[in-house]
Formats: sequence, structure tokens, C-alpha cells
Amino acid sequence: MAERERNMLVQGSILAAAGFVTKIIGFLYRIPMANLLGNSGNGIYSVAFGIYNIALTLSSCSMPLAVSKNVSARVAAGNPAGARRVFFDALAMAGGMGALAALALWLGADGLEVLYHRPGLALPLRILAPTTFVVALLGTFRGWFQAHGNMVPTAISQILEQIMNALVSVIAAWQLMRLYASDAQAAAYGAAGGTLGTLAGALTGLGFVVFLFFRTRPGRIAPAGQPEEHALICRQLLLTILPVILSQTIYQIGYTLDDFVFGNLMALKGFSDNAVSSLQGVFNTQYNQMVNLPVAVATAMAAATIPSIVSATVSAAGQERRRLLQRKITLVIKVNMVVAIPCAVGLAVLARPIMHLLFPSLGDQEIVAVRLLQTGSSASVFYALSTISTSVLQAGDHMRTPVRHSAVSLAIHVALTAALLWLTDLGVYALVIGNVTFPLLVSVLNCRSLAGTMHYRFRFARTFGVPLVSGAAMGAVTWASYRLATLALPSAVGLLISLAASVAVYGYLILRLHCFADRQLLELPMGGKLLRLAKRLER
Repeated sequence: MAERERNMLVQGSILAAAGFVTKIIGFLYRIPMANLLGNSGNGIYSVAFGIYNIALTLSSCSMPLAVSKNVSARVAAGNPAGARRVFFDALAMAGGMGALAALALWLGADGLEVLYHRPGLALPLRILAPTTFVVALLGTFRGWFQAHGNMVPTAISQILEQIMNALVSVIAAWQLMRLYASDAQAAAYGAAGGTLGTLAGALTGLGFVVFLFFRTRPGRIAPAGQPEEHALICRQLLLTILPVILSQTIYQIGYTLDDFVFGNLMALKGFSDNAVSSLQGVFNTQYNQMVNLPVAVATAMAAATIPSIVSATVSAAGQERRRLLQRKITLVIKVNMVVAIPCAVGLAVLARPIMHLLFPSLGDQEIVAVRLLQTGSSASVFYALSTISTSVLQAGDHMRTPVRHSAVSLAIHVALTAALLWLTDLGVYALVIGNVTFPLLVSVLNCRSLAGTMHYRFRFARTFGVPLVSGAAMGAVTWASYRLATLALPSAVGLLISLAASVAVYGYLILRLHCFADRQLLELPMGGKLLRLAKRLER
């Protein structure tokens, strides 16, 4: 295996590990914060973040991809001066878009509070407003390092950002809830405290990558030829950004449209603002936080894969290009499925002890949270697949294809969710049905395009079949081991024992059923040890 390919997987593993660590930190701090805010406060907090994510996506969320794609193409072509020119143009563009988004969010906060039927929403939105500007700059610096195949700065900055976010969010939410305990908008002040941590974390991450950039950048580099015009660079960046913005905006609009449709339709059916906010809080906090954990791996692997796929499309041609793309796409999809499928099974099987142990403040909403997770955990698999397939298509210069797929899926999702909310008594469970069908449709359409436009051949048995069979067997072991362990031990101890048994059984089956070929095992972290273990299991 070429050193460049091994480096891609190592760097992808670093970013995936950082994504996993940040998710774990996110879980850890969201547990006390969710219990502090209560169901109503969580509803305000989650709706504010849904709107903020739209502003962030429109302004800068696609900048890491745009910088990574355009800079890596110039680095691969031996044009470092052009790469730096692209970076600084992107930095200026990101700053401008971030500032406009911050201004729009600040000025529109009161109107959005009325539109979403969510009293107190304006306060956390105004704290999130300047965060869009900071994150715009932060994403540009991360894209620069990713374009050079170095995921370590992004990984470290993500961890530092999340640590600061966790500390400030919990402390600020606690203090503001304490100071305004007698105020009618105590939940809104608590949600604002949580969003203050997001701003502090983004500033910490930005400070780190800026420091590292100036420490590691080379001196002045003479251009190899005539420097590219700034207008041309900005046009290339926009051509990369716009399809990604549309695609990601559709994803994020799906979340906030759910909040809007759910809030308004439930109000029309006679539900109080507090009841609606509480149900939204459970869906957006307890359910979505658990389901989104496996997606962090997909997002990280997608970011790490883009430079490698761009390099393959630039440096190779014909059959060699197809062979390289087949190998890279197969491995990254397979790794994501091997992670996402058992996570979905485990979340469904252990939904009750997870909710009971992590969120004691749920009260009478605990049964709702459990049922949401049991019925909707499969969304994590489809979001992982849709995320990675979208990034692969965009890295292969099929920028508009995922946008069309996401738009079609969103239209179906909104119509289905609204119909279920209005015509049935499913209530919040209608959101779960929509949450599963949306990424499922995107995944099916994306995979169809991968096969058609990029001539990719799916290995269904090893990529999906083996993880599904192994996950089903693991689920049975998880359920049985938890039941047996809790006959004599506390629930928390039984949960740990069942998790350990699950990991052992799933790992054994994945290796024993040859999910990964020998060459693919060698490309994974600790590949040599995994291959030796697989050979021993065959004896």
C-alpha cells in the first residue's frame, strides 16, 4: 500500500477519533445541562440551535470543504503559492459571510421567537449570533490544514473547543438559572447560558488554529507562474461552496422545519407552548444526541477522504483512476457501516437503561424518550451513509447531485411529517418517522448516483450484510447479558457488562466473517495486529 494512502487513513482515523471524543465530551456536559434546563429549557435551547445551524451553514459551514478541495488541488499540482492565495481569499470571503449571518441573526431574533411560537427564544439566538462569524474563520483555517493531509490541528482544535464549550455551558447555565430562578423566563436564561459556551468554545478553537498557522507556515513563496486573479479564485470557491451550502442547508432546514411545523401544528391542535417545548426538548436533546453519535465518525471520515479523492481524480486517469476510487470509497463506506450499524442496534436494545441513568430529570417524559430511541435509532445508520456518500460525490466533482437528492428527500419528509402530525395522533413520534425516512431516501439516491456517475460497484455482502448479521447477533447478546447482569448487580454495572460483551462479540464476528479483506485490515489503525488476530480466529 502506498504511503500516501496509509497516511490518508491514519489522518482520517485521527479526525474520527477526535470527532468521537468531542461527541463524548458533548454527551458528558449535555447530561448535567439537560437536567439543569429541564424539558422546556431544552426545547428552547434546541430550537435556537436549529436556527443557528441554518445561519452557520449559509455563512460558513461549507468553507472547510471548499478550502480543502481547492487548496489540495493546487498542492497536488505543485503550486503552493496558489494554494496560499486561495486560502487568504477564502478567509476574507468567510469573514464577510459570517458577519452578515451574525447581523441577520441578531436583528431577526425577536421575529423568529414569534414565528416559532417559542417564548424566550430571542435571548439564546442573540448570544449565538457572533458565534457564526467566529466559526466562519475557524472553518477556513481547518480547511487549510486538511488540504495538506494534516488532520491533527482540526482534531486538537475540536477537542479544545468542546472542552471550553462544556465548561462554560454548564457553569453559565447553572448560574443564570440560579440568578433568574424566580423569573418567568428562567428556562430561556438557562438556554442562553448554554449557548454562551458555544461562543467561548469557538473562540478557543480559533485561537489555537491561528497560533498554529503562524507557527508552521513557510516563508514567502514565489508563484510558479502568473498568479491567479482573485475574482477567478472567488468564483471557484463559490462554485464549490454553493452546492454544498444548498445540500447542507437542506439537511439543517429539515431540523428547523420540524421545529416550526411541530410547534405550529401542535398549537393548532390545542397543545400548550410548554407541552410542545417539552416534547421538542426530548426529541432534540435526548433522542437526537444519542442518534447523532455514530454520525460523528462519518463526518470525520468524510473530511479526511476529500483530499485523497480529489488527488486521485487529478493525478490518475482511466482504469487506474477507477481502481483508486473504488478502493477508497469502499473502505470509507465500510468503516462507517461497521461503526453505525452496531451503534443503532445497541441504542435500541439499551434505550431504557441509557435514558434512566443519563437523564433522571426526564420525569414522566422518560417513556417517550425510550420509545423515540427504540423506534428511531436506525436513523444513525442512514445519516452516516448519506453524509459519507454526499461528500464522496462532491469530492468527485458531482456537486449538484446530492443537492437534488436532498431537496427531493426534504420535500417528501416535510409533507410526510406534516400529514402525520395533522391527520394522526402520533405527535412527536411523527418526527421520528420523518427523521428516519429523510436520510434513508438521500442514501438510496446517493448510492444510485455513485454506481451510475462514478461507476462505483457496491460490495453489498461485506459492506452491509456482514455488519447487519453481526449487529443482530450482538443485539441478542446485549439484551441477554444486560438482563442476566441486572439480576444481581446495579443497572449501571449491568450496562457496562453488556457493553463489554457486545463489543467482544461484534468484533469477533466482524473478523471471523471477513468483513474486511486482508489488505483493508492493513490500512486500518493497528491493522497488523487486527490481521494477526483475524488469522488466529480462523484456526
